[in-house]
Amino acid sequence: MSTLAAAAETLRIPAAVDLAAIVVGALTGGLLAAREGFAVSGVLLLAVSGGLGGGLIRDVLLASGPPVALTNRAYLPTVAITAMVTFYFSGWLSRLTRLLVVLDAVTLGLFTVIGAQKAQLAGLPSASVVFIGTLTAVGGAVIRDVLLARRADIVQPGPYNAVAALLGATALTVLAGPLGLAPIPVALVVIVLVAVLRVLSVWRGWEAPVAVDLPDRARQRLSRDRSGRPDGRRRALRRRVR
Repeated sequence: MSTLAAAAETLRIPAAVDLAAIVVGALTGGLLAAREGFAVSGVLLLAVSGGLGGGLIRDVLLASGPPVALTNRAYLPTVAITAMVTFYFSGWLSRLTRLLVVLDAVTLGLFTVIGAQKAQLAGLPSASVVFIGTLTAVGGAVIRDVLLARRADIVQPGPYNAVAALLGATALTVLAGPLGLAPIPVALVVIVLVAVLRVLSVWRGWEAPVAVDLPDRARQRLSRDRSGRPDGRRRALRRRVR
């Protein structure tokens, strides 16, 4: 009964907003393909990965039937049209960088919420909800980078992407889980949180933290302290002699 009640209160994203998020994701992939000089098939493939890749991975992992990307009649035609727009107007679209950054950030938040809430409705534990929410948000980018035969952006230092989605999915899990807040307000808060983190990281140059070797850092500090102590003692002795 609790699952059915949660399903009734789950954030229902209007079809126009849902399609707009897919368009932004497809634009990102299509523009990258156009800049790389890909053929029309490459532009279409990267547009599909950017707009629908995360949802495809999510639905396959949840095993809840055919992926929504294949059952919804509007998704693939929308991505195809977007790919054609980027194929012929990539130079003009590249001038809208600031707007695309904001739209991409909002899209990241939307995909995070959709993935996490679907995982919750499937009855998965909290850790799995966070994982599915993050994967839904960044899965398309991972597929895109694999197709480009390069190291994925999400594993490199740079603006928050997976980090923002991870924090957003974690916040949703806590707010809608132990705290028991209503799904719709929680979803809106998470979308804003993820979008703000993403935009600020791009505009202010924030970078995701990298691995730190704590024992090595501690040894370096200890060696610096030891090398500084004799000098201090020698200075004290010199002052006494004088």
